Amino acid sequence: MNVLCLPDGKPFFAGTYFPKDKWINALLYFADIYKKEPQKIIDQATRITKGLQEIDLISLNQNERTIDKRYLEIIWENWKDKLDYDFGGRKGAPKFMMPNTLEFLYRLQQHIADDSISAYLKTTLKKMAFGGLYDVIGGGFARYSVDAFWKVPHFEKMLYDNAQLLTVYAHGYQLTKRPMYKSVIEKTIGWIDREMTDKKGGIYASLDADSEGVEGKFYCWHYDELKEILGTDFDFIKDLYNIEKEGNFEHGMNVLFRTNDHEYFMEKYGITNEIFQEKLNTIHQLLFEKRKAKIRPNLDDKILTEWNALFIKGLADCYQAIGDENYLNKAISITEFILQHCKQDDYRLNRNYKNGISNINAFLPDYAYFMDSLMALYSITMNEQYLNEALHFMEYAIAHFYDKTSGMFYFTSDIDEKLVARSMESSDNVIPSSNSAMAKNLLLLSKFFDMPEYEKMASTMLNNVLDDVLKNPPFYSNWAILLDMNLYQQTELIIIGKDARQLLQQISRNYLPNVLIAASETRSELPLFKDRFVKEKTLIYVCKNKACLLPVESVEEAMKLIK
Repeated sequence: MNVLCLPDGKPFFAGTYFPKDKWINALLYFADIYKKEPQKIIDQATRITKGLQEIDLISLNQNERTIDKRYLEIIWENWKDKLDYDFGGRKGAPKFMMPNTLEFLYRLQQHIADDSISAYLKTTLKKMAFGGLYDVIGGGFARYSVDAFWKVPHFEKMLYDNAQLLTVYAHGYQLTKRPMYKSVIEKTIGWIDREMTDKKGGIYASLDADSEGVEGKFYCWHYDELKEILGTDFDFIKDLYNIEKEGNFEHGMNVLFRTNDHEYFMEKYGITNEIFQEKLNTIHQLLFEKRKAKIRPNLDDKILTEWNALFIKGLADCYQAIGDENYLNKAISITEFILQHCKQDDYRLNRNYKNGISNINAFLPDYAYFMDSLMALYSITMNEQYLNEALHFMEYAIAHFYDKTSGMFYFTSDIDEKLVARSMESSDNVIPSSNSAMAKNLLLLSKFFDMPEYEKMASTMLNNVLDDVLKNPPFYSNWAILLDMNLYQQTELIIIGKDARQLLQQISRNYLPNVLIAASETRSELPLFKDRFVKEKTLIYVCKNKACLLPVESVEEAMKLIK
């Protein structure tokens, strides 16, 4: 975003992208007006500033409402016609992945008797992984598809997209155990390990779309190039990935994208699934090695707290779904990196890190998503220090971002330099809004630490935006998740005793979005564990609204009680 401002910071003109000549002409045009008729620009800046000051502020809704389960039905009615059931995602083009909307629909399918929800989710996850959007050679997803079929992407790879998609595919794997979802997870994390990880442990922001001045050149292939590389396997890949002599993309290049399932090729080529997968892996590895010789896209090597936090959460979810210890270790490593390099003694966060420098005061999303990742890390490590850190960050955020009048949080801290407008981010987009994330954090912390005041704050925030959630749910999907949590997150699963870690790992393989899980191998001071430790035993308590059933000692028994 390019914005022209007056010396006092008030904006009078903005736009996203200008070619060099148009940019120069715009600068000269406004410089001339400011010299000859400055009042025109001053008046324009005043009007825009007034609009900015009003547009993103949320008012306190004093009409408290009882949260009703029928709200989920209203949301589905106002959402279902906007979905593309043939190719996944939203109807039309360009097509963004919007991971959080998929996360809400995972939850919704448990409460709404409509088979089209699960069918839509299956289609979306498959088509995204089949399309040119996903780098089947090296792993990772591009930013969005320029068409309605996920075929041709804008080839830029962003950490925040891939971090959230790890969560989506992890939950998909928990629900279905589809091998393709696991493969997507492994390849995406593999790409981030190889190409996006700083030697100190943080994760870089993005890879450019272009190389050698041509978008997608690193990821695409010419017909003859593939024919020479693959030899006798060329016809198979030509068929599998829709390779054309003239190219299926620009400049005679081919994007690798699939339209048919493996069963189609098994029948056509008379091979088993094992042979199909082995053949595919061999070809992918060959192309991966050949691609190393190409000039790579430019790397944006700044490290952002918010995006790294999203990745920590993605790793935690993948560890729960698959159990790979490398994911756990990486999540811990990135967390320690942020705590070491971006945290101040008073729990103020910095947003950035690069070349040993971390100097930008954090925004609300940095706090919101780091708190979320700390709670996710607790859920897989049982290390209560992560929970305590999340609580301290919340206390800091309330002190410096919270608006008591509205019950919402500002995007910027009260210690930041004053801008022409101090906004509140409320609608969810490719990354969910920081206010919806903060509300979820408040609700979870209220349950971990028995803090009803935090639960009340979260309820107030949801009530403030509830009308928008019901009317326009695709842009309030994280709020819709909070609504679902308010309605259904009444179950607490408490594991305590010497074998708690082993039982926690078994339970974590299940998709349990509305079950708060806490585990400890020893006596704990957390309210959830009070009076529940029994020496030489490992007990599982299933509780609802702070009332617990008799403890059990096996995962099977606990799952029966939950269901």
